Amino acid sequence: MDLLLLEKTLIGLFFAVTVATIVSKLRGRKFKLPPGPIPVPIFGNWLQVGDDLNHRNLTDYAKRLGDIFLLRMGQRNLVVVSSPELAKEVLHTQGVEFGSRTRNVVFDIFTGKGQDMVFTVYGEHWRKMRRIMTVPFFTNKVVQQYRHGWEAEIAAVVDDVRSNPAAATEGIVLRRRLQLMMYNNMYRIMFDRRFEREDDPLFVKLKSLNGERSRLAQSFEYNYGDFIPILRPLLKGYLKICKEVKEKRFQLFKDYFVDERKKLGSTKPVDNDGLKCAIDHILEAQQKGEISEDNVLYIVENINVAAIETTLWSVEWGIAELVNHPQIQKRLRDEIDAVVGPGVQITEPDTHKLPYLQAVIKETLRLRMAIPLLVPHMNLHEAKLGGYDIPAESKILVNAWWLANNPATWRNPEEFRPERFLEEESKVEANGNDFRYLPFGVGRRSCPGIILALPILGVTLGRLVQNFEMLPPPGQERIDTSEKGGQFSLHILKHSTIVLKPRSL
Repeated sequence: MDLLLLEKTLIGLFFAVTVATIVSKLRGRKFKLPPGPIPVPIFGNWLQVGDDLNHRNLTDYAKRLGDIFLLRMGQRNLVVVSSPELAKEVLHTQGVEFGSRTRNVVFDIFTGKGQDMVFTVYGEHWRKMRRIMTVPFFTNKVVQQYRHGWEAEIAAVVDDVRSNPAAATEGIVLRRRLQLMMYNNMYRIMFDRRFEREDDPLFVKLKSLNGERSRLAQSFEYNYGDFIPILRPLLKGYLKICKEVKEKRFQLFKDYFVDERKKLGSTKPVDNDGLKCAIDHILEAQQKGEISEDNVLYIVENINVAAIETTLWSVEWGIAELVNHPQIQKRLRDEIDAVVGPGVQITEPDTHKLPYLQAVIKETLRLRMAIPLLVPHMNLHEAKLGGYDIPAESKILVNAWWLANNPATWRNPEEFRPERFLEEESKVEANGNDFRYLPFGVGRRSCPGIILALPILGVTLGRLVQNFEMLPPPGQERIDTSEKGGQFSLHILKHSTIVLKPRSL
């Protein structure tokens, strides 16, 4: 077996060198490629830049190479754009040309090579999946139907924290309770289900499998095998684990949620308010032959990852910044008391009457963008961008974090200062009306979850601020806001302990 592997490796090496040589000649003769470091055969720029292609490292390259640059990562072309003008080209003006998604060896496993919505190529399958998912998940009707449930979930969090003596003294890791809240928010929509406790065995198992999926997919550890096919045999063990996690998750989704809902189909087709939950709509599409059973499970997969964890990261970042900026926390509390009334619990409609709360949310999403590079785009065919030729099937990254943190276009961007969205940036919204600020992207492949994330953020942060004074633990002046970046994500490195002193309402 070792000799066979060696033989295949040498053949692959010869093939890779040949391809690299041809590409190098094409580069000089035919293409006007974006600037970038000079690649070497086989490895391209991988040995120069390494695996960790996070938003800050790519920002450093943009400062040296310009608003558009090309990295040759093994056999993959990676194009990074870092200006509002180029972002508009990729996401809007040429949204069709750059509307597909790249995949990699790990995401091929977790998405069935693009059988989901988020990571599929631009085309008929994506349009069908987007249409099927929009009605049950991404409309104002859904927000109004489920906002009472969201309000009940955060009310339960407040009650649990108030009843925990440790919260007001040494502090608690609030994220753990908020994670249960976020799962309940989305599982109410998906399955008309919720989990009663953090130690619910099914919730513990679900949370564990989803966490392992995120760790495996977001890690930079597997990049070498994705970039350089001849090294892929070295990923055999890693990919085996990915397949096992994927199979366990899908079996859990099917056995405990999808099939359970099917059984209720004849006796309880609608929820208590007379409207179908999301999976009912999706199963109807399956029954009509529009999608397969696998597609149903990939939709559940997308919501578990793209809706729950990203919103939770943003909530956690918002809390951390409010703890570290007590004067901002006080101003927000004063606004809520003045507008809603002392002791009156904030509801989703109230959030639209609270401009400083909206500014705090916008500033959290600006400085601590959950998906700082957006989900990567791809051009299926050769294209033009910024006056340069972009080879077919290039991975296009929009550094949305840098667009929103570039001192050339934002005043003191390193500061957490919500006032900027009431003053000089008062017209900037999270929906992509300004290409300097794209926390949810914009255009055809923008994140439709914006319609759920913003009200959940508003109600959650609002209720916490009006019910508690949030402080660092005893002996600390601040909590740690070190970042941990992944293939797409940006979340807080340490889930901090915070003190929550109840307010007398």
